[in-house]
Amino acid sequence: MSNQENKAITLAVTGASGAPYALRLLQELSNHYSVVYLMLSSAARVVLATECGVQVSKAPSSIEQTLAQNLDIDPGRIKVFSSDNWMSPVASGSSAPKQMIVCPCSTGTLSAIANGASDNLIERAADVVMKERGQLILVPRETPFNTIHLENMTRLSQMGVTIMPASPGFYNEPQSIDDLVDFMVARILDHLDIDHSLGHRWGYNGN
Repeated sequence: MSNQENKAITLAVTGASGAPYALRLLQELSNHYSVVYLMLSSAARVVLATECGVQVSKAPSSIEQTLAQNLDIDPGRIKVFSSDNWMSPVASGSSAPKQMIVCPCSTGTLSAIANGASDNLIERAADVVMKERGQLILVPRETPFNTIHLENMTRLSQMGVTIMPASPGFYNEPQSIDDLVDFMVARILDHLDIDHSLGHRWGYNGN
């Protein structure tokens, strides 16, 4: 385990394409944090089923069990909150983790966060992390970006948010989709200051 053990982190999954990134990231985070506070938008559940064949219901406890079984994770390491659970820890600066990732991040969620909408728990949780001067990482998966997308990203970046588009590199000579997914998850873990062995870095052959 890393030095992040016994801490919590927030992970939100929205309806952009890129569900494999979210599942692999959840798997890795569960190895390094005592609990992952997880939120899925309604569109995210559709994308999980479409891209990964993972069917999840709306019930938080059912989502926890389904993901734990599919990813071979201790179910005690995942705590799912519904989009309107305003009494959850992530809704308040007095109890929310200081780190949060939205992966993948739809451009609609990106816009809502950039403009402080806080209309659902994902948006509120992101707002809390920003106001508490925590670490927020957004992983947008869209192409091409229009001017509104870019302006929202710039605005958030100026506020200290890390914008990390799902753009895997190829210098590690990926042999599979899993390798591409691991590349992005590795970059996220790097920004969380978590040691990992997902692929090799630029300038190293991994031997």
